[in-house]
Order: sequence, then structure tokens, then C-alpha cells
Amino acid sequence: MTDQVGRILEQWQREKPGLDVSPMAVIGRLSRTALTVESRLAGTFERHGLDASAFDVLATLLRSGAPYRLSPAELALESMISTSAVAQRLNKLEARGLVAREANPNDGRGTLVALTDTGKGLIEKALPDHLETERAILSPLSGDEQAALALLLGRIGNTEG
Repeated sequence: MTDQVGRILEQWQREKPGLDVSPMAVIGRLSRTALTVESRLAGTFERHGLDASAFDVLATLLRSGAPYRLSPAELALESMISTSAVAQRLNKLEARGLVAREANPNDGRGTLVALTDTGKGLIEKALPDHLETERAILSPLSGDEQAALALLLGRIGNTEG
């Protein structure tokens, strides 16, 4: 059975037989897989009143360990959201009582972002559901296949430019 990417490759082979379109096999499937993963994770986040960025901020604070505080710059570095999105995301999370901004005792002009008890409770409840969704997404692959895929994707993700 040929998937949509396979059909696209067949069309290119027919129309441009001298053109090597083999990168499309990987990139096209990566793109389609990313859309599927984002959609499924979004459903899990939504059940907890979160989106991907909010989940990532809360999870980053939780995994930073007690006392669950980071500077906004550290938060941007350690999370999977852009530095430009941090301030906006923090405003929304603070308004919901999930994080609090505190004065940085080591920098009189700086602030720290702290996970509140409410935020900690929410991320601790959402995290197992998130991991279960990820397990379900990866269920067609064996453990060895998942490890190999993680290794290969890490090699692509660590390339510059």
C-alpha cells in the first residue's frame, strides 16, 4: 500500500525521471508525522486546559527540580519555545495562577519564574496523560525501532544550518 508521500514520489518520477526526489521520502513523511503528533498531543493538552507551549513551560519548571524556579532566559533556553514567546506565555500562565514572577535574589533587576502549587498540580496530572499519548503514537514501532529512530532524528536535529 502506497501512502500519500509514495504517490507524490511516483508522480515526480513519472514527470521528472532524471530528478532525484528521494529526500522527499524522508522530509515529507517527517512533516506529515509532525502534524499527526502535534494534533494528537494537542488533544491531550486540551483535556488539561493547556496548549503545547504552556505544557512545555510548566514541564520545564517541574523538571528543573525544587524550588522549581528559573530566570526567563533559562526558561527559554531549557524549553522548546522561542525567547520571543516566553514573556507572552508567562503573562498567560501567571494570570491563571500557574506560575509567579519573583525578584531574583542574585540580580536586583532580574526576575525568576516559579511554578505555583496550582501549576505543579496541573503539570503532575497532565504529564502521565502526555506520556501515554506519546506511547500510543509510537506503538507501531518496537522498542529497538524507537531507539533507532530517536538516534537518527537526533543526528538530523543536531545539524546546523
